Amino acid sequence: MATRRLLLLLKPFDVLPTHQSDNISHFRNPKVLKYLDSRRLVHKEAVNFCQNILRKKLVDWEAVYRFNLCRPIHDVDLVVTIGGDGTLLQASNFMDNSIPVLGVNSDPTQAKEVEDYNEEFDATRSTGYLCVATVNNFEQIIDDILENHARPSEVSRMSVTLNSKQLPTYALNDVLIAHPCPATVSRFSFSIKKEHQSCSSLVHCRSSGLRVSTAAGSTAAMLSAGGFAMPILSSDLQYIVREPIAPGPYSSLMHGIVKPEELMEIAWYCKEGLIYIDGSHLVHSVQHGDIIELSSKAPKLKVFLPSHLIS
Repeated sequence: MATRRLLLLLKPFDVLPTHQSDNISHFRNPKVLKYLDSRRLVHKEAVNFCQNILRKKLVDWEAVYRFNLCRPIHDVDLVVTIGGDGTLLQASNFMDNSIPVLGVNSDPTQAKEVEDYNEEFDATRSTGYLCVATVNNFEQIIDDILENHARPSEVSRMSVTLNSKQLPTYALNDVLIAHPCPATVSRFSFSIKKEHQSCSSLVHCRSSGLRVSTAAGSTAAMLSAGGFAMPILSSDLQYIVREPIAPGPYSSLMHGIVKPEELMEIAWYCKEGLIYIDGSHLVHSVQHGDIIELSSKAPKLKVFLPSHLIS
């Protein structure tokens, strides 16, 4: 059997957000400090554990911190992300549809810990929605993959064009289009089209922005904003206008679906705006008169998913 080539994409060991680590003196509660240090150690131990497992296998692998990833991923047989959904999302932004990805949740939430600390702070750890592996089953899953006993699922991504130019990154989770200042009203219009023919009325909006998600992203910010969870293998897109101002006759069109054979065309009518792809790391500027098109006509991502998502 030929030696497989793997790329390990790692979440940094310091799990504190920058603004928290810069103001660590504000964390006076010893339990909070203990919890934060535990998260760092658990993640570090998970990385070491997975690397030790791979040293026993017929594989060549290279480990890269996710903040050092800056070019498309090529010439490997498998990408293994060790962190949570954010690390897998970041990997997907640099991948085409030829390489599968395996997500390892290095720091799963501990129910007892959440219960013990509930009255003092939120002790939720990593959700790992798209991560099929933890340290408890990593070796079995990696063996199944290397022996071709496991097959990845194909998850839809979103294509984004700006003024007819394809943006280089496909969204695995969602796209948010909004004014750079959250207190400023976003003005835009949109319609759903099929083969360049309108399928819906032109909808004019004043709101705090527009969010469009894939099926994979429908359980994240979309669900929190009032959307609904979609089957993970669906190719539909779901959109929601955030905090619409006096939608009037357009009320029923503030939330809806874009089918795989359709696209959503958005005309932007503010002096400035931003397109956020899969969070805040990938951002593109827009200006008055720009046209943005969103569709599911993007290369799918091969992901090894938890069985409960695809059963």
